Formats: sequence, C-alpha cells, structure tokens
Amino acid sequence: MALALSIILVVSSILMIVLVLLHKGKGSGLSDLFGGGLSSNYGGSSVVEKNLDRITIVVGGLWFASVIALGLVLK
Repeated sequence: MALALSIILVVSSILMIVLVLLHKGKGSGLSDLFGGGLSSNYGGSSVVEKNLDRITIVVGGLWFASVIALGLVLK
C-alpha cells in the first residue's frame, strides 16, 4: 500500500510541476507554445487556461490526498 501511494505521490508531483510551468504568468507562459496564445479570450482568460486551471486543481487534490494517505499509512 505504501509503495502504491509513493508512486502516486511521485507521479502527481511531477505532473504538478509541469502544470504549474504551463500556466501563463505576468508575461507569456509556456502554455502559449501549445496554442494558449492563439485562442480567443473569454472573461480575461482563455479556454485553454481555464482547462489548465481545472486540471491543476484536480492534480493538486490528488497530490494532497496522497500525502495525507501516505502519512496515515506510515504512521
């Protein structure tokens, strides 16, 4: 059980790093390389950015849950 949770934690950590780097910052983000700059703006944020935000929140929740679960298993 601890091994599976550790693997989930490592994979979600790597995904979080990639997703955060893809976000658009104050300048232009790496998401522009994948078409984020080409889409039209809806309410100040593109559809790509909104979807990227949702995916980041889900992966962040998975990361948080795996940290808590691993802490409980190893306790």
